[in-house]
Amino acid sequence: MRAQSGMTHTVSFAEALRFWLRLGFISFGGPAGQIAIMHRELVEQRRWISESRFLHALNYCMLLPGPEAQQLATYIGWLMHRTTGGIVAGALFVLPSLFLLVGLSWVYVAFGSVPWVAAVLYGIKPAVAAIVLQALHRIGSRTLRKPTDAPVLWAIAATSFVAIYVLNVPFPLIVAGAAVVGWGAARRVPAQFVGATAGHAATGATHPGVPRSGYVIGDHTPPPAHARFTPARLARVLGVGLALWLLPMGVLMAWQGWHGALTQMGWFFTKAALLTFGGAYAVLPYVYQGAVEQFHWLTGLQMIDGLALGETTPGPLIMVVAFVGFVGGWTQRVLGPDALFVGAALAATVVTWFTFLPSFVFILAGGPLVESTHGKLQFTAPLTAITAAVVGVIASLALFFMAHIAIRTGSSGPFLARLDLVAVAIAAVAAVALMRYRQGVIPVIAACGLAGLAAHGLGWA
Repeated sequence: MRAQSGMTHTVSFAEALRFWLRLGFISFGGPAGQIAIMHRELVEQRRWISESRFLHALNYCMLLPGPEAQQLATYIGWLMHRTTGGIVAGALFVLPSLFLLVGLSWVYVAFGSVPWVAAVLYGIKPAVAAIVLQALHRIGSRTLRKPTDAPVLWAIAATSFVAIYVLNVPFPLIVAGAAVVGWGAARRVPAQFVGATAGHAATGATHPGVPRSGYVIGDHTPPPAHARFTPARLARVLGVGLALWLLPMGVLMAWQGWHGALTQMGWFFTKAALLTFGGAYAVLPYVYQGAVEQFHWLTGLQMIDGLALGETTPGPLIMVVAFVGFVGGWTQRVLGPDALFVGAALAATVVTWFTFLPSFVFILAGGPLVESTHGKLQFTAPLTAITAAVVGVIASLALFFMAHIAIRTGSSGPFLARLDLVAVAIAAVAAVALMRYRQGVIPVIAACGLAGLAAHGLGWA
């Protein structure tokens, strides 16, 4: 990428490759932490992209379904080194996490019943519940202002909670309904949809002291030719993306048929990838509905364990789907009982491919088109309504997790006798550490794992 006027250096593809590879191994902390790492490295230290251009790219990624931090890496890689740069940046954001999760998932299914491993997981599960509560607070405070200022958004959030937790309405219908309500309500009460998510774009990324000159991609650097919208380019990239979806899906159907486990995983996680407005926590109830209740690839408690493992690895949190795929491939014996690990690893790879393929297509094909509509209320209002619905959905997920860790499995008798006070206490301390003292996710999970081990040793768990 040629620098703006006054700059003489360029960023070579090899230099960018080394950075994206390193980022894949250090991208802990969830979306906010990952975005903060990229801002510090790319804006403040390396000065590859200016503050306003970084935020412009981030705002675009926030409008799309999918993991925004991974999409932001793909976007900047694409802006700097065309399609190849985008693919490399996005893939290296995901691959280290995939390899780590395959290894951790194997340890889990092979040795998860070992007492000390079970004790550590006992402590980590309440931490996961606390992390979900933190996500609920973060997204809710960003989207829902005072009830008197935005009653429509509060009504959407409450309705979505009842719909998914009480009525078991499928998540796609909730998303579609919220979008329609947002589109209609914005025409009558537009003020309720203006500025509702303004704080989102600045997460971990606003440093007014950074100078606005001297960047490889500066405020006034014109967009490169490959970043300008043309119908021909849009059609070409969409065609390639469709082919990359149809080819593996066709292979799976020819091999296992439509009802085969791998085929159903590919189809299910394609739908999940298109519904991840609001981040991974928003789509987890949908994944739970399908993977646990419909297909029985894993149990509810295994889903919580998988989220705990996902929190301890770098990369986007939605990589928990690799755990779901691995456990599903293991339990379904997709390659037979003599190849459990290979079949499970293949299932994790299939799930990862179909989950992330749409994100690459959104960036490579739709970037210029979506940028041209950014800031227009008729486009952003439905997305704001979806985010409000996501708040209700995450609330249902938090309640589900708390219920599972608070009640002793297999216990009977009065409610107080069945209440797991140790697990509730660990969850409460973890929530305070995360939300009051702003401790990192990894230290909190590690401390909770040690607390679970101690509780087991003292005979409390």
